[in-house]
Amino acid sequence: MGQKTNPIGFRLAVTRPWDARWYDDKNFAQKLEEDNLIRSYVKGRLKRAGISKLTIDRTTKRVVLTIHTSRPGVVIGKSGKEISQLEEELKNVTKGKEVKILINEVKRPETDAQLIADQIAQQLEGRIAFRRAMKMAVSTAMRSGAEGIRIMCAGRLGGAEIARTEQYKDGRIPLHTLRADIDFAKGRAQTIYGAIGIKVWVCHGDITGETPLQISANIAVNGAEDRDRRPIVSAAGGERRRRRGGRGRSAGGGGERRGGDRGDQGSAE
Repeated sequence: MGQKTNPIGFRLAVTRPWDARWYDDKNFAQKLEEDNLIRSYVKGRLKRAGISKLTIDRTTKRVVLTIHTSRPGVVIGKSGKEISQLEEELKNVTKGKEVKILINEVKRPETDAQLIADQIAQQLEGRIAFRRAMKMAVSTAMRSGAEGIRIMCAGRLGGAEIARTEQYKDGRIPLHTLRADIDFAKGRAQTIYGAIGIKVWVCHGDITGETPLQISANIAVNGAEDRDRRPIVSAAGGERRRRRGGRGRSAGGGGERRGGDRGDQGSAE
């Protein structure tokens, strides 16, 4: 089951926050559809802006959209002209609702799973060999500080008549460890031979400290206006503890847990 579970959904409310933070029991379906429309519109309009993800916060009167991008200058434009125009366009898309756009720069795009998947897709559409594109992405991510990376491509690779799947990986990707900070994304390259699917897993280390729910509670108490402007340490759910060497289980894993259980049983007896 662990191999088929989405690593992001598997860690929601444990070590990863939601990308949409609102709730409405009366018009939930309508607002969910509106969120999907906003995301598809922004991604289609800003294809070359290096968008990693979009987070949406709602109040009773307005929508706050945070764009995580590796190229904030493309989104903002000269003197903020582009971002003002985008707010007006989204106002028409949402049928008159006030839309506020915030920009969050991705400091290390080489280790962002979505940006890696999009880059590989562009290279495949540009007729670059798939093995070369995958190996370059793996080596660049490991040099940039990633603890592990895995890239999988599926389809008519190299123009072959029979579709197949190939992957490259390096470092550690502990998908069953909840405290591991795993970034996951999908991409798609539309080549002349057909569509090629791309999946990327990136491990940034182990997370210790506050959970996203505790962070949200602290933000609410302190009255912070913009949760996405907090340091990346807090946004990820705690500070990352990096481990180098070995692809086995992380220290303090199942062995210590089982030992603790035996100790509790012995004291109870």
